[in-house]
Amino acid sequence: MSYGYLGRTVILVGTDRERVGAICLGDQLRPGAAEHLQALRAGGIRRIVILSGDHPAAVRSQASGLDVDQVDGGLLPPQKVEAIRALSDGGSRVAMVGDGVNDAPAMAAASVGIAMGAAGTDVAIETADVVLMSDDLARVSYALDLARRSRRVVRQNVYFSVGWMAALVLVTATVGIPLSLAVVAHEGSTLLVVLNGLRLLR
Repeated sequence: MSYGYLGRTVILVGTDRERVGAICLGDQLRPGAAEHLQALRAGGIRRIVILSGDHPAAVRSQASGLDVDQVDGGLLPPQKVEAIRALSDGGSRVAMVGDGVNDAPAMAAASVGIAMGAAGTDVAIETADVVLMSDDLARVSYALDLARRSRRVVRQNVYFSVGWMAALVLVTATVGIPLSLAVVAHEGSTLLVVLNGLRLLR
């Protein structure tokens, strides 16, 4: 019987002369993995792909209950890089989440590399654009949401600052206000920008 086709990773044990036996290992999904993937879908992620160096049958077995679009097993690091580049064709932005040495090249090839910092190797952490200091997959959704909120706040601050300065220059040029009042108005706008940015801490 081929245990690989049952979704098991097989390790052969033997002596110099003969094979003594085999040890079959089976991985377990992280708790809440299915729910975390659903959260990513709800957050606007259109395509989710699993790229693994484990036996293809083992990877397919583990992914059978997950909402993923593609499952590729038995991949070497260069093949993971090729898969990332194929996903990037057409201008799509691709995020690669990994924690091992074999994931580092693919993370470097992706638009954004995300390392699971608590269990990640030094190479993966150094290569990644984002390092999550936890093994909790929910932090991936959190990082995505934080990035989107940060971009929204930055845009708000830029629009407000430009608009406020334009209005201040216009009022100064047409009506005329004391320099001290203009300085207070400028510093007040800076304070408002800082307070708006602090909303990200909530």
